[in-house]
Amino acid sequence: MKKQTIYSSQDSLWARITRSPSFIYVLISPLFLILFGYVIFPFYQTFIQSFGSETGLNNYKKFFSLESTSNLEALWTSVYISVISVITCAIVGVLMAFLLERYDFPGRRVLSILVLVPMALPPLVGVLSFTFLYGESGIIPRGIQHLFNLEQVPFKLKGVWGVIVVHTFTMYTYFYLTASAAIKGLDPSLEEAATNLGASRIRIWRKIILPMLTPSIVAAALLVFMISMASYTAPLIFGVERTMTMQIYLSRTNGNLDMAATQSTILSFVSISFLIIMRWYQNRRNYQNLSKGISVHRSEVKSKAMKVVSVILSFVGVLILLLPILTLILISLSVDGTWTTQVLPPEYTFDHYKALFTDERTWRPIWNSLQMGFVATLGNIVFGVAAAYAMVRLNFKGKTLLDILIMVPWALPGTVVAVNLIAAFSEENIFAFNQVLIGTFWILPLAYFIRHLPLVFRSTSASLMQMDQSIEEASRSLGAGWWMTFRKIVLPLTLTGILAGTLLAFVQSIGEFVASILIYSTSTMPLSVAIFQKMYAFKFGTACAYGVLQIILILIVLTISEKLSKGTAGSAI
Repeated sequence: MKKQTIYSSQDSLWARITRSPSFIYVLISPLFLILFGYVIFPFYQTFIQSFGSETGLNNYKKFFSLESTSNLEALWTSVYISVISVITCAIVGVLMAFLLERYDFPGRRVLSILVLVPMALPPLVGVLSFTFLYGESGIIPRGIQHLFNLEQVPFKLKGVWGVIVVHTFTMYTYFYLTASAAIKGLDPSLEEAATNLGASRIRIWRKIILPMLTPSIVAAALLVFMISMASYTAPLIFGVERTMTMQIYLSRTNGNLDMAATQSTILSFVSISFLIIMRWYQNRRNYQNLSKGISVHRSEVKSKAMKVVSVILSFVGVLILLLPILTLILISLSVDGTWTTQVLPPEYTFDHYKALFTDERTWRPIWNSLQMGFVATLGNIVFGVAAAYAMVRLNFKGKTLLDILIMVPWALPGTVVAVNLIAAFSEENIFAFNQVLIGTFWILPLAYFIRHLPLVFRSTSASLMQMDQSIEEASRSLGAGWWMTFRKIVLPLTLTGILAGTLLAFVQSIGEFVASILIYSTSTMPLSVAIFQKMYAFKFGTACAYGVLQIILILIVLTISEKLSKGTAGSAI
């Protein structure tokens, strides 16, 4: 009886503390500290370094100088490629989503599964497969040349448009996923009403469908723009000499750290400006669906001619989607150095796959990526879920600031994040626990953590917003404490969103290349950098074997994600 009295008095003391208005700031202070130390502080260090110790504004004057236009050309090329990539990805992704969600035709099920195949192609691996398929010495151009006895290949991917084609193939899935979710929720009665009032199909698309898809299109556009701005391998391989990422890399490798900081600062402002413009465009009007209609159903294609056309187009679509992965598998089985002028590799071997698991030097990058991805994702779960809960469930001053701080790393290309970390942690400071982090194991997980925190944060926030808060209130009114309510109610009901963001963050960490290439060391070389180095050593078989393994890892993670999502959905029901 005595113990029970002691416990109840302790509980009442804890209840008084938690009910205090200041207690919220005690809870969220670690979030602000983490964001300040690893987002704001590195960015500030880069901004200060961009002025140089003695040069002042000279680096900025040199950047915008009309005498040496390399930096201006690089900025224009990066922005141009990114904007065009957003447009082409939006056209392909939205049309594919509309086609597969609105119509039922032969081959739709297979196509709807394979349409997500590019998600399993990390950017570096995707560029590699497209080079072997459509490059100057690629399988398809060379095959056509041999078939028709042509003097030269009929076409080849190169230059800016080669980069845009690769970007479109590897990134349209962002638009497809967001648009598919939005199209499923569209009320068909809106379109029926517009049709009855005499609106044409084009007008319905322009005035009803596209405006209702605006939030999802804006979200995907931001993602594609940032990834395109950070693109390094595609411009390098397809002969685009000047992009901002390449300029930063060259300045960094040449030892001109001040100019690299200047270029990173300017690229940061461009990216953040695009974020602000897209947010402004989205907030111009209300996109909520206030009607009470049911969601759209697929219309069956009944015309025989259209069915034949749909079968042919579905087959072509499936072939186009599978060719890059099939090409990687083919090259991974080829003997290095034997494939020269032939259409297909003349000799094959399994030695590349054996080396992945038997040669320590070959296995090390794989193990490094798994370790560093796991550490970074663990941090993403802890701080991403905490930040999402604070944003959605707690009321405090500074919510907008917290939201901006979390999303800033996603608005910055990976190159800029890497340069920021180099500027901040090349010397001892309190946020590095008085250690130099550059060159250590921890710098890459830190970069991955910063880059991918918004993924867990956003997916968890969406799940919390859909969850009725009265469920938590009912739990507490029945005597459950905050922690028990969070553990028994909130976590199970939001687990699908948390898992989606977590697994996506882990996948992105495994394939991350642009930040890794600037801050890795020989002992911490990740898988993506190993693929890049093997490719430039003309060890294409090993590079493609790495790529196939990376795709398998990503497919396993995506399959687990889908299974767990279905399981949690079933248990929630």
